[in-house]
Amino acid sequence: MVIITGILKKSQLGKRLDQALAELFSSYSRSQIKKFILKGLVRLNDKVKLIPKEKIYGNENVEIQIIKKEICKSQNIPLNIVYEDEYILVINKKANLVVHPGAGNSENTILNALLYYFPPIVKVPRAGIVHRLDKNTTGLMVIAKTILAYIRLVNFFKMRNIIREYEAITIGNIISGGTVNQPIARHYSNRMQMIVCSNGKKAITHYRIIERFRAHTHLRLRLDTGRTHQIRVHMAYINYPLLGDPLYSKKEKISKISSEKINNLLQYFNRQALHAVSLGFYHPITSIKMKWNISLPQDMLNLIIALREDSLNKSI
Repeated sequence: MVIITGILKKSQLGKRLDQALAELFSSYSRSQIKKFILKGLVRLNDKVKLIPKEKIYGNENVEIQIIKKEICKSQNIPLNIVYEDEYILVINKKANLVVHPGAGNSENTILNALLYYFPPIVKVPRAGIVHRLDKNTTGLMVIAKTILAYIRLVNFFKMRNIIREYEAITIGNIISGGTVNQPIARHYSNRMQMIVCSNGKKAITHYRIIERFRAHTHLRLRLDTGRTHQIRVHMAYINYPLLGDPLYSKKEKISKISSEKINNLLQYFNRQALHAVSLGFYHPITSIKMKWNISLPQDMLNLIIALREDSLNKSI
């Protein structure tokens, strides 16, 4: 069992209890808070509260008893640690590694690795995971090691106070950089996929060109928001899907005019060419400005070299 405490703000006078608690403990959704209330796990000034819509006065002392079920086991999975202190952990995630357990997948995730590497993290919501990278997206991730660090990092993401930049290789030769400002929602029939949809959540992706090849483009991208599959969906939406993306781009056909080397790489590059290269924010406890940059993984470097050689050969 984990007990979290806080004090409701005077400015929240007249708000519903579940709404006020969701604002105070932003790492939990309003529906989760409502369940806590209905289960008798919420106390205001030492009195159990059972009605989510009850109005508050502000300045009440809050205590929530959260019963955590052990659904994951610790596993000795190596983590590539870029930075660590007593409050946060920054890792360079490898490909083919799921961040958080899902249905039918309770093992071999970053969460399992975190439970083994730092057992006290079990007391932190979601084992400190405040954001995710897709299974086959590589690069920088920050993890909170304490509840306070977790709450503040979640707020940083919500307030867009974290800088996240990526590099990607797209199919197609992009002429210039730009911004995609299109809302994203889950696909109405394929629940594994996201789509641009007018009633979706706001999503903004900025991109600029690093290098253009004969039939591909190397991009640098920055996120203003953090929707599921955001970069992958937005680039596919403007008809420049990520190379190797199994959901949002079709497998490229072998070209008769490309070199054998480039054809082999394109055929067997079995993940989206996307890497989180830069992460920056003010430390959630010390407020020191911090930033990390990480180089591209070898598979993407090999791809860029081959694409560059291919472009040079075809220009001769």
